[in-house]
Amino acid sequence: MVVLGILVLLILFMIIGMPVMQAIGLMSIAMLATQPGQLMVAGFRMFTALDNFIFLSIPLFIFAAELMIQSGLMDALVKFCKAMLGHIRGGLALVNVMNSMIFSGVTGSASAHTAGLGRMEIAIMAKAGYDRTYATSVSVASSILGPILPPSNIMIIYAGATGAVSITALFMAGVLPGILLGITLLFLCFLIAVKNNHPVSTRASWRERYQATIQVLPVLMMPAIILGGILSGVFTATESAAVAVSYALIVAIAKRRLNVKILYGCCLRAAKTSCSIMLIIAAASLMGYGMTILRLDQLTTEWALQHIHNRFAFLLFVNILLLLVGLIMDQAPALLLMTPILLPIANQFEINPIHFGLIVVFNLTISLITPPVGMQLFIGANVGEVKLTSLYRAILPFAAVSIVALLIITYFPWFSTFLPRLAGFLN
Repeated sequence: MVVLGILVLLILFMIIGMPVMQAIGLMSIAMLATQPGQLMVAGFRMFTALDNFIFLSIPLFIFAAELMIQSGLMDALVKFCKAMLGHIRGGLALVNVMNSMIFSGVTGSASAHTAGLGRMEIAIMAKAGYDRTYATSVSVASSILGPILPPSNIMIIYAGATGAVSITALFMAGVLPGILLGITLLFLCFLIAVKNNHPVSTRASWRERYQATIQVLPVLMMPAIILGGILSGVFTATESAAVAVSYALIVAIAKRRLNVKILYGCCLRAAKTSCSIMLIIAAASLMGYGMTILRLDQLTTEWALQHIHNRFAFLLFVNILLLLVGLIMDQAPALLLMTPILLPIANQFEINPIHFGLIVVFNLTISLITPPVGMQLFIGANVGEVKLTSLYRAILPFAAVSIVALLIITYFPWFSTFLPRLAGFLN
């Protein structure tokens, strides 16, 4: 009941417009104030939460994504996917999803996709005769592939929160679930295209496809280098972020798409985004410490074990809870708040922490596109210049198939554990 009360207060704080970091920080201070002497260590706890080598990769991946977007290198990606899929019925919607699957290997962020590549995709689809609201819904729905396919910023935060899960294993675990989600979105787009007789683009010639492939190779090489280097052991998942930045700089300079003004803008945007993420991590970690000293995590575990008697019911409970929490909180604070509470219970039911991490990430990612307060819906409505209420209706089929994919991943652990087990991370 105490945990429920904390969640209710957090919801009330955010309803009245209080920023997430301040709401979490206020609740944390309130919990620590109930215990003598604990307020004195609040600053130290927030500092030590950020003093983690794992989190160094977050600003670097954000900076690499900014370089790729702002230097115009994503144009080649759109042309490549259009040359390959544009001739199929509703092909530009399929191109949109394929762009997201590839682009996620550069950014690891849903917001970066919607605000960057999504703006371009919506304009192209609208010009080709697609309904602008539908084009926006496809861009918003496919953007959630970013946090699932590696490299993923939210997976890095999960690894840091647990302190016992390999980032490399999590990245590998996200590959098959991400592909599954991508296929379900492609299938849905095709069905909608056939039903509504969406336009068909002119089939590209083999010469045009070859030229598009040559132009996009520098972009496609980034996710290949990141994943290849991690899996081969050349560098760690954290070091891969520095490699990504170096590669993005080299490509942008070689193509003469980078100048001082663009570089300054990339640095500024990456710094702002990183600071907001780090402040949330620090505040949420302080709340986690407050829950620990009040034994709220233990009390919650005991309650769950008394009322939930099997793994199937627990996983269903987790899915429902996280989908609801994700409606009112962003991914990072929701993950940092719920992981210390739910992970010990998952351990009691012998659920693999890598599989559980994918369930948590997938849930909170779907919440980004779930009405009424999915964060990507607000970004998409602004970028696509459409009414938010219209976008609510258009996004529902995509949210539904995403939940179907979530249930498959939840009750068939093979999707999450096959590649990590193949690489030797699991027995």
